[in-house]
Amino acid sequence: MSNADRHGTIAQAVRETGRITVQELVELTGASEMTIRRDLDALAAQGVLERIRGGARTLLLRGEEPPFALRAHESVEAKRRIAAEVSSLVADGETVLLDSGTTCLEIAHLLRRRPVTVMPLSLQAVHVLGESPGPATLLVPGGQPRAAEGALTGPLTLASLAALRFDTAVMGCCGLSAAEGLTAYDLDDAAVKKAGVASSRRIVVAADGGKLGHTAFAHVGPATLLHTLVTDTSAPADEVTALEGAGVVVKVV
Repeated sequence: MSNADRHGTIAQAVRETGRITVQELVELTGASEMTIRRDLDALAAQGVLERIRGGARTLLLRGEEPPFALRAHESVEAKRRIAAEVSSLVADGETVLLDSGTTCLEIAHLLRRRPVTVMPLSLQAVHVLGESPGPATLLVPGGQPRAAEGALTGPLTLASLAALRFDTAVMGCCGLSAAEGLTAYDLDDAAVKKAGVASSRRIVVAADGGKLGHTAFAHVGPATLLHTLVTDTSAPADEVTALEGAGVVVKVV
């Protein structure tokens, strides 16, 4: 098991159980106690978990949005498959609005190699798209970054979106269902998503299967606004069928 895979396994185990011991993680991963202790120290430094005597416990409160550092370790391979499919849907020369979130960050890594114009809505994606010269053209919006999340929100972000028109908006989400539509945990984030949808000709949602059938606090818009959903094989079949019935093209990778 690679370091990245082991870190993802540990992060998921801590999130699911709430508290776990070093010995339980040794049995789960097959790694040595020394390796697990180093992993826990590294993940604690990233804000993924809290280190306690003999193990670790989650930092996540019930009903709270998982922090970016934790989500970055979850469903990594699925997010990369989703990112590859989304990138294939974008044609050379397009103008693309790229939402915040860990799946969209994977998409940023691929789009920076393409001759497209991209406006990312997170500091992490701005960094990826601007870290080296390439064929992609980077547009940087204004706005105030949300702590730890890096997502840009506020009046300056909304003004940037209102001034432009995009061929494609690649949106993330906290929840998506045929009945409740696209939802987010944060009201400011939902406002940015709404503005992005209004400024774009085509809406592509990139979401792992765990987001489907789930409803978060802030409503963004009905499922009928979406053109395409790219998700993974963990997506509930009944929700995929319901979204297709609402007119959404669903691609499962």
